[in-house]
Amino acid sequence: MFIGFLDALRSAGFRASLKEHLMLLEALDREVIEADPTSFYYLARATYVSDEKMLDRFDKVFAQTFKGLTREGGEVGPVDLPEEWLKAVAERFFSEEEMEAMKALGDWDEIMETLRKRLEEQEGRHQGGSKWIGTGGTSPFGHGGYNPAGVRIGGPGKHGRAVKIWEKRLFKDLDGDVALGTRNIQVALKRLRRFAREGAAEELDLDSTIEGTARQGWLDVKMRPERHNAVKLLLFLDIGGSMDPHIKQVEELFSAARSEFKHLEHYYFHNCIYEGVWKENRRRWDDQTKTLDVIHKFGPDHKLVIVGDASMSPYEITHPGGAIEHYNEEAGATWMQRLTDQYRSAVWLNPMNEGYWNHSYSTRILKQLMDDRMYPLTLDGLDAAMRELSRKQ
Repeated sequence: MFIGFLDALRSAGFRASLKEHLMLLEALDREVIEADPTSFYYLARATYVSDEKMLDRFDKVFAQTFKGLTREGGEVGPVDLPEEWLKAVAERFFSEEEMEAMKALGDWDEIMETLRKRLEEQEGRHQGGSKWIGTGGTSPFGHGGYNPAGVRIGGPGKHGRAVKIWEKRLFKDLDGDVALGTRNIQVALKRLRRFAREGAAEELDLDSTIEGTARQGWLDVKMRPERHNAVKLLLFLDIGGSMDPHIKQVEELFSAARSEFKHLEHYYFHNCIYEGVWKENRRRWDDQTKTLDVIHKFGPDHKLVIVGDASMSPYEITHPGGAIEHYNEEAGATWMQRLTDQYRSAVWLNPMNEGYWNHSYSTRILKQLMDDRMYPLTLDGLDAAMRELSRKQ
């Protein structure tokens, strides 16, 4: 039983032995857990995962092996999911003429004020239509429908046009040990090098040993500190939402950076950097690091690299309160300015095709805030970005 699961774990790099597999089967046989997918998930994870760095990889294997037992967002839950108020039951298609006829409700203040009024007036569930909060319609509030600018509430989006999203979403940490698809990324990163010898003398200095032995007449062993890349890198990674299609690309970059730079600090953010960033996505709400603390802790000698698709509502950058998941007292542009003032050597890497940048207002804003130092996350773009950072060593 579950041999396929065991094989999948081994293929993913887990040291899943027969002993652990038999332990899992014995626990099931003795009914130490309730007969539901959630309990089985945690039992299997406790059995096979001994290092927290492997948690994300385990989730991927479990989701692939037991399709249909996991909810969107990575949380494991029972198969009989309760019906939600905003669950989409039908998908409505619109002609180009209908879409052109729809107009955005207005600016940021008008959208939020109208939403407040709708919440006070609406008494029940609504599907389709152009006014009430619901699904599959043209209303600026709800999900699964079409509107040039709206607030997504519950459920998945379809056209990516929401200016604010009211729902709790779970993101996964990037797997820093992912096998690189190509060594060219590492080759490009090697352009950003400044070698130094620091720390304890642990490496044999062969030339000095030979010279000292010849001079003294006996073996005179000389040691020296190990030579390493002395560049200090501060890496900010956009995670979740529209970045999901680029996860493999960013994981390869993250893995290469970890292997290339000894002095590397990384933090996660979503869409735009505000007053708080985080190290672990599982704890992004209860264990955030203040962005000001990051700026004060890591000096201007660090190189700043921001990775993100820059695709969001312009309000998220330009307005206080524009963040989609919390109320930010200061605009994202203010925090971007603080970062670029502190770290003069900075670049933004964008995984989106460069041909789409001019069609995205938010991308143009961030590119301007970065003084045009935005580069595509391609080998050529990465090479150009490393040249830019090296120019300001």
